Amino acid sequence: MTRHYIVLPAVAALAATAVLASGCSAGSRVASEDATKVACDIKTDKPITANVLAYNSTAIDPYTNTMVQSCTKGDVTLKHRPIDFAGQIQKTTATLAEDSGTYDIVETYGFALPDLAAQKKLVPLDGLIEKYSDKYALDEINADMTNGMSYDGKTYALPMQAQTYVMSYRKDIFDKLGLKPPTTFEELRAVAKKIQDSGEVKYPLALPWLASSDIATAYDSVMGSLGENLTDPKAKTANLDSPTSIKALEEMRSLLPYMDPEVTTFDQPAVQQQMYNGSAAISIMFSGRMNDLTMTSNSQYAEKTAFAPPPAVEKGGTLFNTLSIDGWSIPANTEVDEEALFQMMAASVSPKASRAAVPASYPAREGMVDSDSSPFADASNEAIKSAPATEPYPWTSRISIAVTPTIAKIILGEISVEDGAAKMQSTATKILADYR
Repeated sequence: MTRHYIVLPAVAALAATAVLASGCSAGSRVASEDATKVACDIKTDKPITANVLAYNSTAIDPYTNTMVQSCTKGDVTLKHRPIDFAGQIQKTTATLAEDSGTYDIVETYGFALPDLAAQKKLVPLDGLIEKYSDKYALDEINADMTNGMSYDGKTYALPMQAQTYVMSYRKDIFDKLGLKPPTTFEELRAVAKKIQDSGEVKYPLALPWLASSDIATAYDSVMGSLGENLTDPKAKTANLDSPTSIKALEEMRSLLPYMDPEVTTFDQPAVQQQMYNGSAAISIMFSGRMNDLTMTSNSQYAEKTAFAPPPAVEKGGTLFNTLSIDGWSIPANTEVDEEALFQMMAASVSPKASRAAVPASYPAREGMVDSDSSPFADASNEAIKSAPATEPYPWTSRISIAVTPTIAKIILGEISVEDGAAKMQSTATKILADYR
């Protein structure tokens, strides 16, 4: 058994569009009855009712269910209603916009955190982390993940779990055709073509390139693999019309012949479905989606699916990858006692709860994921230590969202790569002007 220490990029936080792609399915209306129970004894001099906002997915549910099931007792009541990722985004925006919000604990992520922190929408947690470090073993949480939940020297979320891209593939088809998992985009195209030419699968490659969100994640991941950020933070200038950006867009378009023509309508659940029903032989999506692929209740191909790190765009480059860190935050407009809320959050990421979340999740705590606890541990560990550097700036999310429609038009051929890149650059430049 190997303990793996997560080595995150020095500038930690979420790669630009990572969580735009965290679509999910809805869960139950109450916490799962088989949720892991942990110690959560909140002392209060008056009844507390706290509302938790977290989207439902196999990677997040273990922590949410543990919090609700373990901390609801006596005068403390936690409420959580099922919601998908898009709904959570809408409700987060709405609840943080008012003087008094609807939610008291919100699940946040590096992509959104810098902008929310800059607007003072979240409570800094450093004092509470220090006060309750011993009681909840918070010093065992990966320091780089904590840094990834920080902005301007303050911590605004208690890290819960991380996700990176992982590649899944049909080992039976690969073995039949004598193929190996691709390590570069050139190899990815070659492998996909051989599968396509063999007649095994018409469109062998499945990627979440939903035109309204995930496709921006993919673009940013290709840029990161080629070694360039979306912006130069010191000069506050954009790199979206650079030669690297042009190459990134061309590399994305080069994969189209091997993907379903409707790829820009596919989010991550849709890509999972392609793997479930055998209409794809290779997929690259967030690690939080991988456990579902191993379940025989989901697919007849579950036991024929294997895993590997995602390829680099070019040989020797950083992996085509992105890093998403999820955590719990306290809205600045909550009327519930902040110490009580923090202890609920801390209990949900306790060692026992974090260990129980594997393999569905990659916990923020050290040494939780290995080959004994997860069938895709090696792929996840390799991917997470090789994620491109992230961009923890308040303008990152604004730029990513603003250029997403243009990226989709470029990929669909509705606008040339050069014209599209120029348009993206113009859009980003206008946004960056707000920060100069």
